Amino acid sequence: MHPLRKNRPLRRIVLASAVTASGLVLLLALKPHTTPAIAVAPAPVSSNSGTGSGGSTATGTKTVTGDTVQTQWGPVQVKITVKSGKITDVTAVQSPSGNPRDQEINSYALPELRSETLAAQSAKIDTVSGATYTSDGYRQSLQSALDSAGL
Repeated sequence: MHPLRKNRPLRRIVLASAVTASGLVLLLALKPHTTPAIAVAPAPVSSNSGTGSGGSTATGTKTVTGDTVQTQWGPVQVKITVKSGKITDVTAVQSPSGNPRDQEINSYALPELRSETLAAQSAKIDTVSGATYTSDGYRQSLQSALDSAGL
């Protein structure tokens, strides 16, 4: 009879324990994925083009550019136009564009984020699937623009 075919339960137990311990050590050695810190650059730019007498922003048109938000894939910055307390236009001034994949993502994500912003009239918009970092940066820049506009 071959030595490996002998019934040796202790050898199997030791081998199974060693494999289990090794697997557990490898599993515990894995580091969890951390979300990168997002830096926000200060200094929003705003300009008023009042349509009423005296340039009243309550009835006039106000254009406000939000903070530049640095994401893992590049900067995101949003400019909004507000008329009579309502968001009438949203434009992405900056968006990640370091490679063709960024441009592909932005080609579908930015129009979706724009339409959601105009519908929600706030920064409480959904993240676009496949564009999580861009969506987060867009939302943060949008909120800073809304805060600067007093909305």
